[in-house]
Amino acid sequence: MKALLVIDMLNDFVEKGGALDCGDRAREIVPFVHRKIEEYRREKQLVVFVCDSHRPDDPEFQLFPRHSIKGTEGARIIAALPIGQKDISIEKTRYSAFTNTGLEKTLRKHRVDQVHIVGVCTSICVMDTVGDLRDRDYPVIVYQDGVADFDPEAHRFSLRRMEKIYGAKIV
Repeated sequence: MKALLVIDMLNDFVEKGGALDCGDRAREIVPFVHRKIEEYRREKQLVVFVCDSHRPDDPEFQLFPRHSIKGTEGARIIAALPIGQKDISIEKTRYSAFTNTGLEKTLRKHRVDQVHIVGVCTSICVMDTVGDLRDRDYPVIVYQDGVADFDPEAHRFSLRRMEKIYGAKIV
């Protein structure tokens, strides 16, 4: 089974004026991400929304502005990508979707043998998650048209790094 990880497509990252607004590029990927989610649902593949969810005093706020605080509007999945009945939502408090979450158990339970990625930010949560997937020997596909970052240079570097160092397929 394949899994599509939809990483941090949250109001604080995607909506204009969000706490960590990834810019117009993040909003431009929304139709592509929506199409991929629908495709995976039609094919009865696993769709996992991975969502940043912080405490108000999270140490990450020493590096980044306060964002995606659990229970706030900023931490909600954007309205354009409603979560489906069979989709799974996993909250995370760190860059990688594996750190202190149930993602690894979820992938094993559903017998996932390949993971595909869309979402934001390419240079942070996407790349760290891809690294942890590869550390667990999952084949990974990153959809170039489905990822974005607030830093275009870091975005390009991250795509190259995920391909050259982690062995992810960038399509």
